[in-house]
Amino acid sequence: MIVRSFVLAAFALLSWLGLSLPAHAEHGLLSRIVPVTVDEAADKIEAAAKARGLTIFARIDHARNARDVGLVMPPTIVLVLGNPKGGTPVMVAAPTSAIDLPLHVLIWQAGDGATHVAHWNPETLEERHAIPENLVKNISGLAALLDATFE
Repeated sequence: MIVRSFVLAAFALLSWLGLSLPAHAEHGLLSRIVPVTVDEAADKIEAAAKARGLTIFARIDHARNARDVGLVMPPTIVLVLGNPKGGTPVMVAAPTSAIDLPLHVLIWQAGDGATHVAHWNPETLEERHAIPENLVKNISGLAALLDATFE
């Protein structure tokens, strides 16, 4: 709750100064720009996740799905990944967390051609689903995986 109060105060100060953060930052997403294509980023994240013993539950290629119905969309992929040994206790303790678990990584190409990678901040999920503090560590490794993948 203290963190939430601080974040809300920071947003209020930015607003008062006439500044703003990207919309995704305001909604609890952590994102970064990576120096590879969307497909390459997805491949690298998948390989790194598998090397750490994580399961890739799904790879959703939104752009391909759009093409399949005659629509155009910039490259956009969602990876659904995790470890049932870590995620299951979280979902048992906080059943609504199952809507956000396994974890998701969004990879998309922005209008300027840059590849962005985003995922939920674990504290956002903790607050959203009242995840017990001692279980947040179970869903907190994604940033470290992405750091190692794109360092």
